Amino acid sequence: MDEIEKRYYTIGELAQMLGVNASLIRFWETEFPSIQPKKNRKGNRIYTQKDVDQIQRIYHLVKERGYKLQGARDELRKQNQVAAERTTMKRRLEKVRSFLLEMKESLPDA
Repeated sequence: MDEIEKRYYTIGELAQMLGVNASLIRFWETEFPSIQPKKNRKGNRIYTQKDVDQIQRIYHLVKERGYKLQGARDELRKQNQVAAERTTMKRRLEKVRSFLLEMKESLPDA
């Protein structure tokens, strides 16, 4: 049976995954604008997989690689810029590919 993937995580679950205190995650929310968890009716934070991935990247940069907070913010910004450039390049290449396939289809069989 396939394991069902969770859609939302509590701050406690996230803190346990990373082995840190929930207060550190709340602090990172104030330091990194990319972390903006939703809150449920009770006001508890609920994290999506996207939030979890972002926090794991921050954890890696700060705790494992030793970045200062500003350095981690800069690195994340750079990584996001590179990802955006890759997405743009992929779209352009897909357009070129479809153009070439259309050209190939329009050629008479030899």
